[in-house]
Amino acid sequence: MIFGKSRLEFKVGIFVFIGLVILMTFVLLIGDFRVWALGYRMNFSFNFANGVKVGAPVRFCGVDVGEVKGIDFVYVPEEYKTKVIIRGWLRKEIKIPSDSRIWINTLGLLGEKYVEIIPGSDYAHCFEANQVIVGNDPVAMHEVTRLAKNIADNLDAIITKVKNKEGTIGKLLYDDALYNELEAFISDIRRNPWKLFFKTKEKKAPPKKQ
Repeated sequence: MIFGKSRLEFKVGIFVFIGLVILMTFVLLIGDFRVWALGYRMNFSFNFANGVKVGAPVRFCGVDVGEVKGIDFVYVPEEYKTKVIIRGWLRKEIKIPSDSRIWINTLGLLGEKYVEIIPGSDYAHCFEANQVIVGNDPVAMHEVTRLAKNIADNLDAIITKVKNKEGTIGKLLYDDALYNELEAFISDIRRNPWKLFFKTKEKKAPPKKQ
């Protein structure tokens, strides 16, 4: 009886162990866990990170090749400013040329932020693991808003000038005299198209008296 109970417990234990293995495998696959993957660390320096988060993708040529593992802040006394250091993990086969461009991009208009790497052509000089690469700072949303406001203000000023009959366009649209002259000129050309090809003779200046 005791032997039979031990056998039952052994079978239950095997099923529980198999269940745990399947559950762990499922969790690791869903989380894109890289315990067995080979890769290296790389650091990216920015003045403005634009909301990138830990776990965000790192893309190379538009393909996911790693992820953001951590974000640190480093004060640079020489520049009197604080830098954002994004610590990334990259697959071992990825080589970043020294003339590459790195910036923080967005998936869609308001989507997830990620690190974008556009490789250069100088593969004779590539960054090594754990180096710090200076990235191109993204444009802050308030800068985009300010630029859009300036464009709108300038457009409004132009429309106001046109309505006030100022400038060439305003005079052409609202000044009847200029419109009448243009209409008369077009009518004259229609009646006498030869005038388009007629070149008036230049009058010679009278000789200077000595």
